[in-house]
Amino acid sequence: MSTGRDLAALPKAHLHLHFTGSMRPGTLRELAEERGLRLPRSLTDDVALQVEPTRRGWFRFQREYDTARAVVDSEAAMRRILREAVEDDAAEGSGRLELQVDPTSYAPFVGGLSPALEIVLDEAEASERATGVSVGIVVAASRTRHPLDARTLARLAARHAGRVIGFGLSNDERRGVTAEFAPAFRIAREAGLWSLPHGGELLGPAHVEAVVDALAPRRLGHGVRSAEDPRLLERIVEQGIGLELCPASNASLGVVAEPEDVPLRALVGAGAQIALGADDPLLFGSRLVEQYAIARRVGLTDEELAALALSSIGISAADPATAARLRAGVADWLAAPPPSAAATVDQRS
Repeated sequence: MSTGRDLAALPKAHLHLHFTGSMRPGTLRELAEERGLRLPRSLTDDVALQVEPTRRGWFRFQREYDTARAVVDSEAAMRRILREAVEDDAAEGSGRLELQVDPTSYAPFVGGLSPALEIVLDEAEASERATGVSVGIVVAASRTRHPLDARTLARLAARHAGRVIGFGLSNDERRGVTAEFAPAFRIAREAGLWSLPHGGELLGPAHVEAVVDALAPRRLGHGVRSAEDPRLLERIVEQGIGLELCPASNASLGVVAEPEDVPLRALVGAGAQIALGADDPLLFGSRLVEQYAIARRVGLTDEELAALALSSIGISAADPATAARLRAGVADWLAAPPPSAAATVDQRS
């Protein structure tokens, strides 16, 4: 039986990836060893990294994320993580990466918020040149900090509009009052940045609606819980709000029992525009291609997987030339015969 075309060869856009969470496990171990830091077994054991991420809760996830972030204490570490994230995306067929970063955590080590962001932007440009992957940066505020901090970040992001393409809001959805972050998002939108907050992962449709009402998103980080309310889902579709679905992390954090339980078919069937994302592969144990493999396991055909890739490109902030190149690549991928068909042709030759 054919397993379908090579998913790593399918051109796609990766729109939900966090800076620290993109780190390679080997890089984390090397940086920790250099600093004399002891990591928990779940972040050092290869078997644990492959198995345990399917059973993580939010608080364990946050604790381990903070542990990983502790090794990112220099410009060199920041540049390495970003460069390797882009290289890994290139290997998986991602021609457009929109990487989310909160510079607050790294600012104390490099001279402040502005230098931290400038390091990210400079390395994004260098990595784009080196790999051919188009890179955009999303500056993200945290729900665990005061909304005034979000305004500071929004103004910083606005000053770098261009390579910075959007403004986000991440961390525990159960923290903070969504409407209090609206002024920060207004600053970002007035500078031409896309509104890209998280919403509808740990909390349900009411939270999604609050995010949509207050923050006017172009895309929702996750948004998977919108499937629970047909009226809300219809509104999201009508407003053209994209959804960044991350099946592996949804399962790990208990949103669904297994990655295959994410209501992908229901969302696609309702007309939602979707981009699959890896979220934090360091902690969840799988990168972008695995999210497409999950979609394949629930029965999506190569034609439907190609449509998902096209959707990811369509809701990205990629420039027109990059988007056109990626769309052409998707058409080429789909035009090529699947492995079994190619083998049959070879046997008849």
